[in-house]
Amino acid sequence: MADPATPPRLTRRRLLGGTAVAAGAAGAAGIGWGAASLTRRDHDRDPGLDTVAFYGEHQAGIATEPPGHAAFAAYDLAAGTTREDIVGLLKIWTDDAARLTQGMPALADTEPELAARPARLTVTVGFGPRMFAVAGLDQRRPPWCNPLPPFTIDRLDPAWCDGDLLLQICAEEATTVAHAVRVLSKHVKSLVSVRWVQRGFRNAARGQTMRNLMGSVDGTVNIAPGTPDFERLVWDDGAARPWLAGGTSMVLRRIAMNLETWDELDADGRALTVGRTVAEGAPLSGGAEFDEADFGAVDRYGIPKIPPSSHIARAHHAHDGERFLRRGYNYDDAPAPGHVSNSGLLFASFQRDIDTQYLPVQQRLAEFDALNQWTIPVGSAVFAIPPGVPGPGGYLGQQLFEAAATRN
Repeated sequence: MADPATPPRLTRRRLLGGTAVAAGAAGAAGIGWGAASLTRRDHDRDPGLDTVAFYGEHQAGIATEPPGHAAFAAYDLAAGTTREDIVGLLKIWTDDAARLTQGMPALADTEPELAARPARLTVTVGFGPRMFAVAGLDQRRPPWCNPLPPFTIDRLDPAWCDGDLLLQICAEEATTVAHAVRVLSKHVKSLVSVRWVQRGFRNAARGQTMRNLMGSVDGTVNIAPGTPDFERLVWDDGAARPWLAGGTSMVLRRIAMNLETWDELDADGRALTVGRTVAEGAPLSGGAEFDEADFGAVDRYGIPKIPPSSHIARAHHAHDGERFLRRGYNYDDAPAPGHVSNSGLLFASFQRDIDTQYLPVQQRLAEFDALNQWTIPVGSAVFAIPPGVPGPGGYLGQQLFEAAATRN
């Protein structure tokens, strides 16, 4: 938590306490999605009728352009659940998601009218570490599929951590998201209990970057879907685990923001903390928002223009192998008595290998990031994201479960 006595103005000299960033490094790692458009909409008709394909090599909701609303729901498997039970659950989720994402009600949908507006709905399923053990598939669990190690900045609340199964449900309309969460949850309620549901939102015009609730642009730099870098850094190639080919991993962090003390900071102090101007989102080394940050640039006194302790300096990848995809959503929940806000960011990252890509960056941020004075991680979870379903008749996770059945 920030000290209320902290002066409202920060200077560049005060922010030089972090480890220096190598001179000449380019680019910056933001904490959300970039501005790339991934789907095309017909603006002559109702956008609430737009759909995103469910079937394919990869699950939707990763390379898909993030829509306006999201819900992340984690579930715990009931005692006595078997591998066959989990397969049955995944078949139900697959059938329900295939229908809902195309604007059709799920089987036994008690509110079929709500399914008529898919609004670019995507449903993404993930497997938590314990799921593999319950299914008797621990030997097939990726080595990175474990809870993250503890960080000194963490103040984790178990109410927002872990989970055996994950649903990431995204759409342009909140009603669509709410309906999908309810349908997918109640149809498997005999096999799971809801561990947590975290809801988020974002809003940015096409070609613009969203802003988080601190007012900062969030996600200026990201890996562009459809590029060789995306294929190499996000999607698993199946070399080590054939069942995961076309899948990936997800880290979900719930990051609380102390907006009540952030409000005391002026625009210069905010810019120095983040490493970007507030109004334009441009790196302090100069240029426009999407220009590469020059961490070696200095002012006339020889002081780095981008403080080494700033967020973008600490989050910047030390080498190409530390890059990963970011999809962030704001949250704004009811404040506790005596407070005026309970807000933050649901930060989802997708990468082929959490240990080699995500962890080194997170460790640098935990060691020293000027933004840590106003942000507190309160939730954390890790999931393996299986590949997509090639076509009707298949189910999510089929590659994992049928490979195991073949060998057992």
